[in-house]
Amino acid sequence: MSDNSCIFCKIAAGSIPALRVFESPDAIAFLDIAPLAPGHTLLIPRQHFQSILDVPPDVLGRLSGHLPPLARAVMKVSGATGLNVLQNTGESSGQAVFHLHFHLIPRTEEDQLGFRWNAGTYGPGEDKAMQAGLLMALKAQ
Repeated sequence: MSDNSCIFCKIAAGSIPALRVFESPDAIAFLDIAPLAPGHTLLIPRQHFQSILDVPPDVLGRLSGHLPPLARAVMKVSGATGLNVLQNTGESSGQAVFHLHFHLIPRTEEDQLGFRWNAGTYGPGEDKAMQAGLLMALKAQ
């Protein structure tokens, strides 16, 4: 199924051009038109899923199976020493196109992208409460 208003569905259908770097029956990968770094690549399923929340596990499994060879290719060609694989779900996370997609973003020690891990801590008992809530939510699915 596709969404006629979705730009990634249009790219998958071939009605909007993209610089494709990989195609399979279920997925395509193409260069991001507004790259964070040279070689920034997007991997999408051909079928429309708004986010990781509504994609069936078997489809996600096939899609994620394409990540290792794409990652190796992106790193090799871009000369990157690292790589971020990023998937945003929801507007508050930065998702701008509501078609499931993975970003493969090449990284180097000297890049100026700015994303660094600002780890926090749990307050007393918060970690165990979070664990209990996650266990209950997973059991309810």
